[in-house]
Amino acid sequence: MKIIPAIDIINGKCVRLEQGDFSKQKSYETDPLEYAKQLEGQGFQYLHLVDLDGARKGEIMNLDILEKICNNTTLKVDFGGGIKTRETVKSVLNAGAQQFTAGSIAVLHAETVLEWAEEFGPERIILGADVKDETIHINGWKTDTGISLYYFLEKFVVHGLQSVICTDISKDGLLQGSSVELYRDILEEFPDLKLIASGGVHSLENIRELKAEGLYGAIVGKALLENKINLKELFADAD
Repeated sequence: MKIIPAIDIINGKCVRLEQGDFSKQKSYETDPLEYAKQLEGQGFQYLHLVDLDGARKGEIMNLDILEKICNNTTLKVDFGGGIKTRETVKSVLNAGAQQFTAGSIAVLHAETVLEWAEEFGPERIILGADVKDETIHINGWKTDTGISLYYFLEKFVVHGLQSVICTDISKDGLLQGSSVELYRDILEEFPDLKLIASGGVHSLENIRELKAEGLYGAIVGKALLENKINLKELFADAD
C-alpha cells in the first residue's frame, strides 16, 4: 500500500483544515518546498499536493509551488485544486505533476474529464471523491451536491478510470481514524479500483486496517506534520 504524504496550501503556506472548514485552519511554519524535501529525505516517494486557494476560487493559484517541488525533488506528485480547463491540465502536467485530481469538474462536467482521459490518458487522472454521508461535496467541500458516491464512481469506472482519492470530510484533520467501513463498501462495489484513503489517517493501527481492506494507498497529512507516526514502522507496514 502506498503511503502518500499531503501538503495543503493556502497563501503559500502548509495548512490543515478540520472537516474541510476554512475557518478551522491551522498553519505550519514549514515552507512547502522545504517540507517536500524533508519528506523525500525521509524516504517517501509520493506527494499529494492540494491548492486550497485554487479549490476555493475555481482556478489554480499555486502552480509555482508545484513547479518548484517537481524541479527540486524526485517525488511523484499528484496535484489538485482549481483544475477546470484543458489548458490548466496541460500547465499542471508541464509543471511536472505525474497525475492530477479531478474533483468538482468531474462532478459538474463529467464529459470534459472523459475527454481529458482520452487526450492525456486515464492513468493521469485521479478522481477526487469528497464525501459526507456518502454524498459528493464540491467547491472546496462547501457545496453538497446530493449526488451518491456510487453513482459518481460508476460514470467513470465504465470508461477505464480507476484511481480514486476518497476523502471523508467528517474525518479530515481530526486525527480520529479513517472511514474503514466506507472504503470496504466501495471496494465491494468496485473491486478493481485503485482506492486511496484520505481523511483522519493518524496511526499505524489505522494504516494496518486500511492495508488489510486492500486499499491501494493512504494519504497522511496532519499526523506527519505533527510527527505522530513512527516513520520506520510506517514504511515497514507499507511493504
